[in-house]
Amino acid sequence: MANFINLSVVIVFLLGMAGMGIYFLKRNNSTEEYFLGGRKIPGWALGLSMVGTSISSITFLALPAAAYVLDYRQLTPNLFMPVAALVACWLFIPFFRRGRKTTAYEYLESRYGTGIRIYSALYAMLGQLLRLGLILYLVVLPLSAMLHISEGTAIIAFGVITCFYTVFGGIEAVVWTDVVQTIILLGGGLLCVAAVVVQLPGGAPQVFEIGMQYGKFSLGPLDFSFSERTFWVMSLIGFLGFVTEFSSNQNVVQRYIAAPTLREARKATLICIVMSVPTWIFFFFIGTCLFVFYKVHPSAEVAVMKPDDVLPHFILTEIWPGVGGVIIAACLAAAMSSLSSSINAVSTIWTIDFLRLIRHKSEDRFELVNAKLASGFAGLFMIAGAWAISLIPRESVYDLGTILAALFCSAGLTPFMLGFFTTRVGNKAILFGMWTALLFSIYNILNYFGCLPVELRWNIHIYMAGVVCNLVMLIASLGYSLFRPAPVTERLTGLTVWTLESERD
Repeated sequence: MANFINLSVVIVFLLGMAGMGIYFLKRNNSTEEYFLGGRKIPGWALGLSMVGTSISSITFLALPAAAYVLDYRQLTPNLFMPVAALVACWLFIPFFRRGRKTTAYEYLESRYGTGIRIYSALYAMLGQLLRLGLILYLVVLPLSAMLHISEGTAIIAFGVITCFYTVFGGIEAVVWTDVVQTIILLGGGLLCVAAVVVQLPGGAPQVFEIGMQYGKFSLGPLDFSFSERTFWVMSLIGFLGFVTEFSSNQNVVQRYIAAPTLREARKATLICIVMSVPTWIFFFFIGTCLFVFYKVHPSAEVAVMKPDDVLPHFILTEIWPGVGGVIIAACLAAAMSSLSSSINAVSTIWTIDFLRLIRHKSEDRFELVNAKLASGFAGLFMIAGAWAISLIPRESVYDLGTILAALFCSAGLTPFMLGFFTTRVGNKAILFGMWTALLFSIYNILNYFGCLPVELRWNIHIYMAGVVCNLVMLIASLGYSLFRPAPVTERLTGLTVWTLESERD
């Protein structure tokens, strides 16, 4: 009976999301509407959408798992998000809102040329597809347990449902479903904490007492070492990661551009700042609550579980019927908001950054059809990636995602930073840096999988691979530029902080 009630709640939620996709279907008559909602979506809705996209099911399941098995050291990177977002409000947003841009990588073509635009867009698509697989896998954990079906079946079923409203609804369906899903997500998290606290003999104070006793609130060792996940390693990863997020991630940039004015775009980013960090802290706290709960109420079954399975198990065994369904719906909401954003971003990058370069005079109708087909193909990659991830051994999915991103999606930040802040680096210099970074990425992959002789290996934590790869590209590009004539300043008008014109928006 309990499963039936929970399942009924989830089905009502999914039908509501599908209905929103159908509602927005008739409004997508052009690529402008499909990708940007006609550039008229209000800032408050875009802000909630950015929150929903950033927290995802990685927040709902992986962050509690990371806190449950270790401590809060994986929260450290998220604490640097406000710094990067404020820089974006002041500097990055005006760059992307100039002209009629649709993707972040159109800026790179204006600044350097076509080669670096294709390189960055390709890396961005790889990163989005990786993210899709990770998030979908995380969300099927509670879904497969609740429905008593295999993870593979749940991956296919939920992947298809998510694709439906994204493919047909476009960015407006993504944003407005994100608003609903973010509210449901936060409510589900609160219900989780309440369910733990009311079942502890010492209530909320016991969570803090036992958590402090076992060091569960630690932000990691303060040793100055780059070979372990110390506070300094996680801080550096966080700062560069969020600067990358707010300067070059298509999910974010697309929302800057979809706002009607510069002021609304900045409002969206400020809403994201105010809500995201407390939300991340709160979901780490859920992991601590689970750790304390199973210390007070030991379970032999939980003791041998993977960390990612603990929260789904708690939801299905310790929470009242109906309420458990709401929490699972919240978990699904977290996943759907991120999955739909990334699917739409992949479709946008393919259509704008690749298809338009291949077919310079394509009709808008042709592009719209191809955009929807690209969304469908992204959904297929998402399903295949989630199935592959289910077979990979790991500490936690969050850890696995960080490692894969560091290895395969490493140097997306440097082209934008050199573009914004220098006038010296031109097309040939950035391309030299690009090839150098690619070679270094190959070295990192071989090093991580132990394919190099011992004398050629280096001892640095794999989380740092992306940071170092960006640094390699930076040094190579700047070094090469010293031996080349600087670009003509007039050609850089509006493209660097030194040649920026006043904003009319």
